[in-house]
Amino acid sequence: MNSAPLNLAIIIGSVREGRFGPTVARWFAGQAAAHGGYNVNVIDLADYDIPSNMTRNSDVERFSEQIAVADAIVVVTQEYNHSFAGPLKTAIDALKKEWHGKPVGFVAYGGISGGLRAVEALRIVFAEVHATTIRESVAFPLAWQKFDANGQPVEAEIVGTAAKLMLDNLEWWGVALREMRDRAPYGQPLSAVVAD
Repeated sequence: MNSAPLNLAIIIGSVREGRFGPTVARWFAGQAAAHGGYNVNVIDLADYDIPSNMTRNSDVERFSEQIAVADAIVVVTQEYNHSFAGPLKTAIDALKKEWHGKPVGFVAYGGISGGLRAVEALRIVFAEVHATTIRESVAFPLAWQKFDANGQPVEAEIVGTAAKLMLDNLEWWGVALREMRDRAPYGQPLSAVVAD
């Protein structure tokens, strides 16, 4: 079994001016790095020009390469109007096989619901691109009140416990699915590999 740390891509899903996502993502990236099971790569969609008409450009290629090498993904998502942001959907739709057979976790933030309605919408989208979503997530209701001036959660122990649980389960799925992808490309029958 491959015992190397998993390559974890953390995607900041909001590109809106004044967004809170980078604060949440910085905290979570620190949690993931401290976990010990991951090599962490933060992908800020604000740094990418991913065309809504699905044409390929250098930014799409760069995004594709980073997701292709990821063993696990965490999406940091806000909730806008009971769902997630359009640029995140465009980024997901811009790729296909790069998502296949990979686990996806969520860190959500927003108003009263803590972004969980966005997470539920994302679960359906990721199922369609053959990714496996992790049941556990981390949520920040009224997120702007839940972080101090240094960008740290005011209820650090509670959300830290939630993050560890999600990261533990993401690691389990990440290792299992990486092993399967090493045995055969996603979608290829294992019987064909055994026959070879």
